Amino acid sequence: MEILFWVSVAIGISFAYYSYQQTEKNKTLSQGIQSRDDVIKKLRSQMSVIEQESVESKALFSTISNVSFDMVVLLDEDHTIIMFNRSAEVLFGDKNPIGEKLETVVESPDLLNIVNYALSEEDSLEEQFTLDNKYFRAKTQVMTYDGDQRFIGVAMQDITRLVQLNRARRDLVANISHELRTPITRIRLIIEGLFHEADKPKRKASIQSLKEIAMETDTLLWLAQELLDLSMIESGQAIMRLVKTPLKQVVDDAIERLEPQAEVKELTIVSHVPEKLDVLCDADQLRRVLGNLIHNAVKWSPENEAITVTASEDDDEITISVFDNGPGVPDDLRERIFERFYQVDASRSGHEGTGLGLAICKHIITAHGGRIWADGNSQGTGGRFSFTVFKGDASFDVPIVDANEDANEEPVSDTLTSL
Repeated sequence: MEILFWVSVAIGISFAYYSYQQTEKNKTLSQGIQSRDDVIKKLRSQMSVIEQESVESKALFSTISNVSFDMVVLLDEDHTIIMFNRSAEVLFGDKNPIGEKLETVVESPDLLNIVNYALSEEDSLEEQFTLDNKYFRAKTQVMTYDGDQRFIGVAMQDITRLVQLNRARRDLVANISHELRTPITRIRLIIEGLFHEADKPKRKASIQSLKEIAMETDTLLWLAQELLDLSMIESGQAIMRLVKTPLKQVVDDAIERLEPQAEVKELTIVSHVPEKLDVLCDADQLRRVLGNLIHNAVKWSPENEAITVTASEDDDEITISVFDNGPGVPDDLRERIFERFYQVDASRSGHEGTGLGLAICKHIITAHGGRIWADGNSQGTGGRFSFTVFKGDASFDVPIVDANEDANEEPVSDTLTSL
């Protein structure tokens, strides 16, 4: 019995020790699991913070880049597009360029060369390139991450309008130089011919020479006036004083001023403007528009031809047209001829004019609330320019004053329009 007792005790102690060991192992394992869970929880918290920072960084970059007027594109060193702002969408059209190579979505060897050069030099670079007949200025910046991974940011700005303005400025200087030199030289030669010692001035020849001097002086005055008009338009100082005015009176005045030039080419200027038509206009400015259009017709018309001015009613508008039998306007240039300093064919016109006349006409007619256009050659032979102005009795919320009434009466001052 005693032996059985001790055997039972030994077995109990063995089981107790084994149970103790298992408990300790479970406790150690639980502690390990708890420690691992803590690590995992900590890692998850860190990952959440990193993800949040990443989202905030992307949002910040997107906000900053999207408020920029420049187009911004971010590439890796393999030219793969990683990110771009809203302004850069015009480069890609309907395509989604993310993950695509730059050369596959933008067909511009010049831009690719700029990117490659910037990557090879690892420095910022500023260059110009062309794409789809537009001019762009590109600036690059190479960035290195983790010592070996490189990215390149490209900022681009559309400078097409700036290039056009610079070109127009150069053309203006060239045109003005030529326009001033030609009449001044002719005036000097005519005067020298009049007072040459070996040739006594004759009355008939002198009168003709004086007429030529007057014509060249008018050319200089015309040029100076166009430059002054352009200056006033750009500075916003040209004001329209719209009053009720007989249209025929304005047309007849414009024709009378251009008749001496028309007589040189034996041209006839015919007016088919009814007496009854009144228009709401600034008479001086409208006379300038008609003068420019008739002057162009005189310049381009063949000799012994006719220039016709017509007017027709349409609801609250009156359409005035000037016809000639010249070469007309090519269909693809109907809009461009109203640009400042643009001339259809300087070689055929003998470089006469600055290219400002039609641009000034457009500003004046737009300030009157009207439209101006040219019919192309596909719509008939010869030149045809038309524009619209409001009738003198058109319905407005402001009073309309008849130009024939007492000059002390107040004009339609509420209708003042700045060019």
